[in-house]
Amino acid sequence: MDLLTILGIVMGIGAILFGNYLDGGHVSALMNFPAALIVLGGTFGAVFLQTSSKVIKRAFRLLSWVLIPPVMEMERGISTMSYWSVTARKEGLLGLESIIEEETDSFAQKGLQLLVDGNEPESIRTVLENDIIIYESRNIEAAKVFESMGGYSPTIGIIGAVLGLIHVMNNLADPSMLGAGIATAFVATIYGVGFANLICLPCAAKIKSVSRSVVQYQEMTLEGIAAIAEGDNPRSIELRLRSYLS
Repeated sequence: MDLLTILGIVMGIGAILFGNYLDGGHVSALMNFPAALIVLGGTFGAVFLQTSSKVIKRAFRLLSWVLIPPVMEMERGISTMSYWSVTARKEGLLGLESIIEEETDSFAQKGLQLLVDGNEPESIRTVLENDIIIYESRNIEAAKVFESMGGYSPTIGIIGAVLGLIHVMNNLADPSMLGAGIATAFVATIYGVGFANLICLPCAAKIKSVSRSVVQYQEMTLEGIAAIAEGDNPRSIELRLRSYLS
């Protein structure tokens, strides 16, 4: 669990609610179901219209990264690849077959399998680089789903505000009906801007940030496997990979 994310959500929403309280407002005044329906329904509808189902599914699957991001232990990865290089030096590339079965990272598994199969270093590098590019582009597509939501949400909030004002204008003769329309108008704007800037855009940025750390780890893995294929000695490989720690 990423405690900084939890702290950010609590601070962001809490600051708005506490500021509203200090100004004499009440939380109940910000609770408006029609406004929430307009903003959330309109935002999701617009995003679903522009995005394929595969990208939508991946976006909401990667949403878990916001609270529970994968931990990329670079130091441990370097130690692991140093062990692979020592094994390859002592037992030959076929000695890595047992390691493939134990490896849980599918990217590392694929690289090791290409290595054991006797592929040339450049061939291994090309295949793994293509995998990294595709993986990163798919993650960016997923993050753009939340960026799009952050773009549409304030505009939908304005639509909600206009609808609320229309309701007010239609009921000028009945003062008892004016409050609900005015509340929907202003609260819809708050929901739209708040949903975009406190939830959607930060989630998109977090997914991109976590994706970059995963891709960096994959690039380090690629370099380690390519170095083993080139026959570099274990010490040289370790020094080569330690540049990723900075």
